[in-house]
Amino acid sequence: MGDGMRVGIKEKVETKRAVLLGFQHVLAMFGATVTVPLVVGTAIGLSVEEIALMIQAVLLAMGIATLLQTTIGSRYPIVQGSSFAFIPGIISIGKSLGLAAVEGALIVGGIIEALIGGLGIVGRIKRLFSPVVTGVTIMLIGFSLAHVAVKYTFNYFADPSGQSVPKAFLVALITFATTVYVALKAKGSLRAMPVIVGALVGYSVSLALGMADLSLVKELPLFSIPKPLPWGAPVFDITAVVTLLFAFMVSIIESVGDYHAISAISEAPITNKNINMGIMSEGIACSIAGLLGACGTTSYSENIGLVALTKVASRQVVQIGGLILILLSLIPKFSGILASIPAPVLGGLTIALYGMISVTGLRLIKDKVELNDRNMLIIASALIVGLGAPQLPPEFLEHFPKIIASILESGMAVGALTAIILDQVLG
Repeated sequence: MGDGMRVGIKEKVETKRAVLLGFQHVLAMFGATVTVPLVVGTAIGLSVEEIALMIQAVLLAMGIATLLQTTIGSRYPIVQGSSFAFIPGIISIGKSLGLAAVEGALIVGGIIEALIGGLGIVGRIKRLFSPVVTGVTIMLIGFSLAHVAVKYTFNYFADPSGQSVPKAFLVALITFATTVYVALKAKGSLRAMPVIVGALVGYSVSLALGMADLSLVKELPLFSIPKPLPWGAPVFDITAVVTLLFAFMVSIIESVGDYHAISAISEAPITNKNINMGIMSEGIACSIAGLLGACGTTSYSENIGLVALTKVASRQVVQIGGLILILLSLIPKFSGILASIPAPVLGGLTIALYGMISVTGLRLIKDKVELNDRNMLIIASALIVGLGAPQLPPEFLEHFPKIIASILESGMAVGALTAIILDQVLG
């Protein structure tokens, strides 16, 4: 392999090691994936049992989505997880029309997304993603996750008052130091597992400091099979469908960026077929998520950072990760344990992971883009707009049409669109 990839996309890893590496992918995306049903469930006013049910549905949907993406989709080593782009839409539909309308909107929206991919519409815009556009977009994927890593580190989501900051920072620091040490200095196969080792050490320290909340674990059953349509028969409401279509659009833009990122990192060529099939499989997965009562799914940037860090791009490893997600959906107690990993542990893990994504974009620009005045202007403008737009307060965004507000909330979407327009206009 070229630039230090130890294991290529098509290469296999021995089963025992592949299971550990697959589990590491699950750990890397678990915090974000479980956050979506937790945020949505809390906002809509679901009980603890109902939130647990939603987490279970989400894990099953993500596992199926990951297997689809790696077998019939783009066939890149991409893990699929719950998308933050869907949160505002799902909450507003859930509050006004109920979760059965969310199921309906996901089923219809997923079919539309699958058609956009299947009919080859997305692949045709591939030429718009020149190296300068792709480089900036990949940088913004990492940058747009930066505030999440820092908020995790200081335990902001669980404790906005900041009383737990000293303990939180200590846990995050120990987790970060362990992760970096293993990634750079460990010997043999251990070196490919910085996230698992970092998570174990960080979790042990947080248990000792009394920072892990195990109440959800006690509530959850040991074994249960998720049932389809847990929120009742789907309701097909046109307003609900339109509301979620904006989220689907943002998700498509982000996924195309992710495909370019993983193709650059894993040194695998990117073709229109990869992009079209990838988006088609994401659409099918969203419809399945609707049938299971889960949330919308998208490709996960966190795991692209993990491929960059571990230098293992094997498709087989990610498929095992998908199978582990399906297995976890049948053992709610174990998902509860993973859900109880305190935010500072995730902070320590994600600082390096999210940073690796941005650095990949930077490396792509260094290798493929001539830094003349024109390209420097495109990169500079797209970065500033992409970093600035998400800082607009929600109450200000309410004055905009929903589609514009959805795009402005995604720094990556704003930056990508800015770079594409400038790249075309500046000839």
